[in-house]
Amino acid sequence: MLNVKGLLEDIKASPYEEIVIAAPHTGVVEFAGIRPGDKVQGRSGTWKEKPGTVLAHLTREKNRKPLCAPEKGEVVEVHVELEGRFVEAGEPLAVIRHFLTRKEVIELILKKALSLFPAPEKAKYYFVPEIDQKLKVSGKRSVKLRDGMEVFIVSRMKRETVLPYTGPGGIIYSVYFHRGDNVDAGQPLIGVCPEDQLSLIQDVVTKVQSEWEEVE
Repeated sequence: MLNVKGLLEDIKASPYEEIVIAAPHTGVVEFAGIRPGDKVQGRSGTWKEKPGTVLAHLTREKNRKPLCAPEKGEVVEVHVELEGRFVEAGEPLAVIRHFLTRKEVIELILKKALSLFPAPEKAKYYFVPEIDQKLKVSGKRSVKLRDGMEVFIVSRMKRETVLPYTGPGGIIYSVYFHRGDNVDAGQPLIGVCPEDQLSLIQDVVTKVQSEWEEVE
């Protein structure tokens, strides 16, 4: 059994992730005056349609494009030696320290604590009608799964096939896709919680929601 409370303590000890900002394609780098210690903003808006703080510009074939911060955080490293130089795709340009939000901490804990069922191939995924209806009416935790149970419909190349769930029995606790999403192979579709761990996980989630202090 996973030590969920121990995992939470580990996250508290390092409550951030460091995001490496790399060149998305080849081009000449021009930094936007960022320095270590600067605060930056990430994408915002209802659909994350507003770009974050501009970190640099990358020019390729006279086409100058901005490179923006994906998340809110603090700049901890800038490779100023690359200013004005041609770089290859994937070259690290800067590092941002992003302090985890309550929602991100909860998701991190859940992905460690739950049994994740991944997409076996890139395709569109749906729940079978009976489960889809139950989820809509009664919510995620109303659906109990057992190994071999028919749970998903996979739509690919205009063909639909039924995909059974394989894994330990339990309750659907998290759903990581929306109906009809094109999901990459290996990405989790659902997180299943053993019934005997449900109260423990809910207690930890409640604790994070009430106690986690977010960095402004």
